[in-house]
Amino acid sequence: MDGKKSEDLSGAKQEMEVSAASSSTCCGRSVRLPRPKGLPNLLITKACLLALLYGVVWSITGSECLPGGNLFGIIVLFICAVLGGKLVGMIQLPTLPPFPPLLGMLLAGLLLRNVPYVTDAVYIDTHWSAALRNIALAVILTRAGLGLDPTALSRLKGVCVRVAMGPCMVEACIVAIVSHFLLGLPWIWGFILGFVLGAVSPAVVVPSMLLLQREGYGVEKGIPTLLMAAGSFDDILAITGFSTCLGIAFSTGSTWMNLLKGVLEVMGGMVAGLVLGVFITCFPSMDQEDLVLRRTMMLLGLSVFAVFFSHVVGFAGAGGLCTLVLAFLAALGWKADKGPVAALVGRSWDIFQPLLFGLIGAEITISTLNAKTVGLGVACISVGVVVRLLVTCLLVHFAGFNLKEKLFISVAWLPKATVQAAIGSKALDMAREEGDEVLINYGLDVLTLAVLAILITAPIGALGIGLAGPRLLQRRLQDESEGRATPQESNVIGPEKEMVFYESKL
Repeated sequence: MDGKKSEDLSGAKQEMEVSAASSSTCCGRSVRLPRPKGLPNLLITKACLLALLYGVVWSITGSECLPGGNLFGIIVLFICAVLGGKLVGMIQLPTLPPFPPLLGMLLAGLLLRNVPYVTDAVYIDTHWSAALRNIALAVILTRAGLGLDPTALSRLKGVCVRVAMGPCMVEACIVAIVSHFLLGLPWIWGFILGFVLGAVSPAVVVPSMLLLQREGYGVEKGIPTLLMAAGSFDDILAITGFSTCLGIAFSTGSTWMNLLKGVLEVMGGMVAGLVLGVFITCFPSMDQEDLVLRRTMMLLGLSVFAVFFSHVVGFAGAGGLCTLVLAFLAALGWKADKGPVAALVGRSWDIFQPLLFGLIGAEITISTLNAKTVGLGVACISVGVVVRLLVTCLLVHFAGFNLKEKLFISVAWLPKATVQAAIGSKALDMAREEGDEVLINYGLDVLTLAVLAILITAPIGALGIGLAGPRLLQRRLQDESEGRATPQESNVIGPEKEMVFYESKL
């Protein structure tokens, strides 16, 4: 009882001290000042911090932070992209999973670019935009390299290799042929477009597979693991093909020399990645302080440097491959210690993701688009997607999956987003550096179709995975009483289970 009384007296004393501190004396009277708490205090604090940050930057840069300046445009674009992503992510229709936030980021940039008067105030120089998109490319490729599982890579056989390579290569060839005859693109530009559209999106597929795996859907036959492992190789193949074709398209000289340069870009990128990967596993050493932070800064710094330096030396396609190999070897050398580094790289992606998709959307001016180009572009995308679905279903035909599982794998191999945003504008940036109007028009066609592919396939793929997974895959439930996993058919699920699954996606 004495201890409780002393605690009460101590609490009352502290409350009196706080009350006295928040009061002031006026004409001999004690006046209590209002002190907001909770959410109002948080909002006011964040608003003051943002205003203070803007004021400091404005006082240093001057007109660059005013409407029409580059920094002002980047800040407004970033804020609008973040808000757009959150708003789209909050949209949830009955019995449907939420839309991917990257669509909101893309649409935010598209609106800022095409709303009258706003587009004049939100101006971003093309060199600034290209530099930011290249940094975002380095970050996403670093994440992809860190995410490669060497154990899964060593077990890649049969169906995983087929799923990783077959649909991407077939779609790239089909899109190249269709775009050559419908859009009039040269063959090499048709293959550039084909490899841009041939990559599956890890931003949509991987989180969806992790959620299905957590709920036990398809785990019995390893479908989530299969798609996540094959997805990494699918993206690497698409980026490699894109880099090779890009090097050929912007090379001068004979065709054989251009092909040789493409091979040299691939080999040079891999060799540079090997050297830098071995270097980063040794430096910094394990005995240094702030090891995770230093490793992250070293990894991101080398990745960004590789992407930009490859442009300087004229081997633009080598930078992406160098970054992938570098990050993979770094993760292989750090082994179990790669987790904290991957988490910090993921935080940097949270910053550059809104910038990447916002800048991609801001590259499209609706008034300059040709309706014929858009219509034929949608036709190209549709033909490529249909062929991709059929080829995927065919390639997993003899892998021990039933018809429903084959259909799900085909649907899960549909969405496109991250890779298209990362490399879709690269050809346009290089064309602008060349100053050739014909090449710039080709680059705009590639970028336009990349944006259309994101807008069409990302929501369809995300919704398709969310709806088809619980209906087409078997669910393995954990039997707590017996301590073993039991498979269960989950082709039809009740509303309660479906609601729990979709709430987990939020």
